[in-house]
Amino acid sequence: MEGKHLKASKVFLITGVLLGWFALLAQLYLIIVNNAIPLMESVVRYFSFFTILTNIIAALCLSKLLLSFNKEGHGFLTRPDTLAAVTVYISVVGIVYNLILRFTWQPQGLQFFVDELLHAVIPILFIAYWLLFVPKNTLNWSASLLWLIYPFLYLLFILLHGAYSGFYPYPFIDVSKLGYNKVLLNSFYLLIVFLTLSLLLIGSGKLIQNHKKKNKYLRY
Repeated sequence: MEGKHLKASKVFLITGVLLGWFALLAQLYLIIVNNAIPLMESVVRYFSFFTILTNIIAALCLSKLLLSFNKEGHGFLTRPDTLAAVTVYISVVGIVYNLILRFTWQPQGLQFFVDELLHAVIPILFIAYWLLFVPKNTLNWSASLLWLIYPFLYLLFILLHGAYSGFYPYPFIDVSKLGYNKVLLNSFYLLIVFLTLSLLLIGSGKLIQNHKKKNKYLRY
């Protein structure tokens, strides 16, 4: 059973690494060729999307897990608490896009395929990997506050960059159309979403861990 578990874990990792990096590179290509702006500005805009940054982090985590497969020890990218935090971030990517942004445009061809990978396939795969294979015995409720640092810094960067460039990657944080009061309120709501999902993930992780402990005791 242990061998099957390890094999399934490796299949998840290989699939995630291949699809993740393909989607990220394809999206970089698309944003360069489809925008009549200077190359460097296209690259800056590429890295201005929370979806891109979070998928890069997810791809790095999966790549590191695959490279260190069957090896002892944990680096930062493979620590259970890091993987739990990334699970929250990639969940927000999927939720916000599919509930709010999906209906704001109609991507075609390669863009449609890449969008589905970045906003649906990779989030589902990463969440499933966390549920099935990542240890959950180190989860602490206080981590939910630490996990807010990344989205908070992202929002701060977007607001500062937008004030300079006039480019805002998402309509709900577009200061030029909504004003700072509305954008700050939307940002507050987003942070609440991150916090709520973090608490739900930690709670579900603790339930899963307790269930495993009970099953282990019942065997003996």
